[in-house]
Amino acid sequence: MNDTDVSKQIQQMVRFIRQEAEEKANEISVSAEEEFQIEKLQLVEAEKKKVRQEYERKTKQVEVRKKIEYSMQLNASRIKVLQAQDDVVSGMKDSARKALLKISGEKNNYKKILRGLIVQNLLRLKEPSLLLRCREMDVSLVKSVVEDAKKEYAEKAKVRAPNVTIDNVYLPPPPNDADPHRASCSGGVVLASDDGKIVCENTLDARLDVVFSQKLPEIRKQLFSKMAA
Repeated sequence: MNDTDVSKQIQQMVRFIRQEAEEKANEISVSAEEEFQIEKLQLVEAEKKKVRQEYERKTKQVEVRKKIEYSMQLNASRIKVLQAQDDVVSGMKDSARKALLKISGEKNNYKKILRGLIVQNLLRLKEPSLLLRCREMDVSLVKSVVEDAKKEYAEKAKVRAPNVTIDNVYLPPPPNDADPHRASCSGGVVLASDDGKIVCENTLDARLDVVFSQKLPEIRKQLFSKMAA
């Protein structure tokens, strides 16, 4: 083999090695580009996921705040409605309490009521000796009916008529608009055993409180059932 042939073979080998190197370099470049694109896509997707998660978190926070605000507004509205209902009921009770004053102003009818209240208390207490307390302005009326009340009780209970002493300490006077916070009594009586251990209040105010308490559910139903519906 002469020098020319050797030179040709060397050039062929160089071309082959160069081609092989170029192909390898190209493969490496393509592979690196693919890896770069994959990594870039992964980073983009990761950032997108973070953005979506942050958006969802903030959206949930907004929804929670809205629910809390709605709940607070709803509770405030309910409280206002309940307060308005209580005001209506209280107004009715105040009107009824004012109407009680008219009862004690009708002398003949009030005498019958006093007698009935005394008999009721005597039947409840069933004591041989009692202390009766009334308003100072009602003393004369009470004295005029107490004996008849004792007799009626004795007949109903089939016992001897009890001894009833009218107390010299009186129930408060009627309500006065000029001093609404002052203790007051619209009428009626309070009876107690001699030792004071048993007390039975039968004033008009106490009777109103009992009746109003018993009828309150029915009153609320009649007044506010349409509103609830």
